[in-house]
Amino acid sequence: MQNSKKITIRAFAALTVLTVIWGYNWVVMKSALAYSGAFEFAALRTVIGALCLFAVVVYMRKPLRVKEMPTLILLGIMQTSGFTGLLIWALVEGGAGKTAVLTYTMPFWVMVLAWPMLGEKLRGLQWPAAILSTMGMLFILDPLHLGTDTFSMFLAVLSGVFWALSVILAKKLHQRSPDLDLLTLTAWQMLFGSIPLAVVALLVPSQPIQWTPYFIGAVIFNSVFCNALAWLLWLYALQRLSAGVASMSSMLAPVIGVLAAWVQLDEVPSTTELIGMTLIAASLLIISMISIRKHTPIDPAMAQD
Repeated sequence: MQNSKKITIRAFAALTVLTVIWGYNWVVMKSALAYSGAFEFAALRTVIGALCLFAVVVYMRKPLRVKEMPTLILLGIMQTSGFTGLLIWALVEGGAGKTAVLTYTMPFWVMVLAWPMLGEKLRGLQWPAAILSTMGMLFILDPLHLGTDTFSMFLAVLSGVFWALSVILAKKLHQRSPDLDLLTLTAWQMLFGSIPLAVVALLVPSQPIQWTPYFIGAVIFNSVFCNALAWLLWLYALQRLSAGVASMSSMLAPVIGVLAAWVQLDEVPSTTELIGMTLIAASLLIISMISIRKHTPIDPAMAQD
């Protein structure tokens, strides 16, 4: 019993470190864009991150060869090219905290898209969760008073949609190939998804990269800590805690992102934005509680910053 308690405490400690890393990274990414174009930073982050994950795969002696390569390519385009590329693009003009909250509407989009794509209709508490998320996004977007960051907010929401699509695709993939290793899957999809980002980075004109100590540190933080180390912590926690509890704890990342941006970047949310963020947080809490009750994860294969 005592040993089991220690294991649980360690798992929660790993999850806490992971959540802080992912939450604070919104400020790091926003600050790094002062020294680089969005797509250059996205490509560096994902290419180096993929190499780090493959190094972990080799170190842990997990299989490199996997089935379902066409699906992994599509997953990489959705998860890495779409989700990561769009969120970093959104950060160019938008605030880190607001982008974090809008991107983390992913569980809401999973519920909505699972209806036509998986035949999973909204039931019970999913309805108020969906209504709260919709109201929250409307408060943040404030369609009656559109500002200069409207396009950025649209990109952040679209990033959450791509994340949700990748979750549904990963769920289908897991159903077909339940023995597919999660870490190997993540490494391959990140590598495939890095290619379009690298191509766009080469084709789209932008400012030359300023290789300052901060920018180099931001790239290392993103690729090593937010990818390789974060995935190890996630898998460690997931093996020792229920998936619902682990997923709910990871939802604290956007809260940390908002607070860090408030303190470090002076991004003070307006009253309507605070109301919207609160409504979305309430929605995510309901979705997490539903997940715990069902003993299934919100995001079975993809939980990222």
